Amino acid sequence: MIKISVILTCYNSEKTLQRLLDSIFSQDGLGEEFNIEIIAVDDCSVDSTREILNRNKIQYLSTGSNSGGPNKGRNLGLSKATGDYITIADHDDEWHSHRILSQLQLKDKAPIITSGYTLINNESGKRTHRFNASPGTENYILYEENKTFLKFLAKSKKGQHSYIGSILYSADLKDVLFEEHFGKVDFDWILRLFHRRSSAEICRPLYNRYVYKTNLSLDNNYRTADFYYSLMTIEKYEEKYPKEVNTAFKRIHGSRARYYYLTGNMPKARSLFLRAGLDIKIILYYLTTYCGSGFVKRHFNVFG
Repeated sequence: MIKISVILTCYNSEKTLQRLLDSIFSQDGLGEEFNIEIIAVDDCSVDSTREILNRNKIQYLSTGSNSGGPNKGRNLGLSKATGDYITIADHDDEWHSHRILSQLQLKDKAPIITSGYTLINNESGKRTHRFNASPGTENYILYEENKTFLKFLAKSKKGQHSYIGSILYSADLKDVLFEEHFGKVDFDWILRLFHRRSSAEICRPLYNRYVYKTNLSLDNNYRTADFYYSLMTIEKYEEKYPKEVNTAFKRIHGSRARYYYLTGNMPKARSLFLRAGLDIKIILYYLTTYCGSGFVKRHFNVFG
């Protein structure tokens, strides 16, 4: 029977962990079509996270000391994985009951299978469904070798939906590890996973991704790490993929500029917008750093 290795990293997860575990244990086809091994790694939680794992009879590893991000735990989990396929779970995710069974239906078509997801704002309750429409009668899209890699390298929002929590991939790729210098950036991992490989996407949401005020997207330390590590990463591909790297350079600076715009640091935002390429949207952002940013923030999704 097929075995799925679930790499689950935890840190102070008591409010959301049981919800995730319940959604894993209630997967359609579990024990009949596939088995699951949960490899949990705790990043030295100080709440009841480990008691919840014990209560669910889940043995767990420990990072030994708090690493400040999920990547060390992910690598520890990957080193212990024995499954045929691997998926990475965040402690505040929630899987739909047919998630794994749906993805396994495409296992013979590509080594990497992703899906759409539903973004849930935990404060407002707003739900946003993010998935691509299928171009034909099949409810999936096949992507030829390197197509999704080039999309990610160019920092494009178009193409395959492949947020990390949606990915199911062959254990042949388990040696693709996460960076541990910053401990929380996954851009380079995504690139190395998809480089020179084909993939498939299921055209419907298969899990819920919850967003909180404490999520990393607006954390200054994370944004700084993501900015500099992204620039370091694209440099490695500059010779072979110059067009995509040039586009990525502009978009990375544009993203960093919008972060400062949203948080009110307009001098830094202006400096970065000047490196982001002068299209009409960037020009308007730049001009409204002097006047009108409040209107823009109220009526447009500036960042995220």
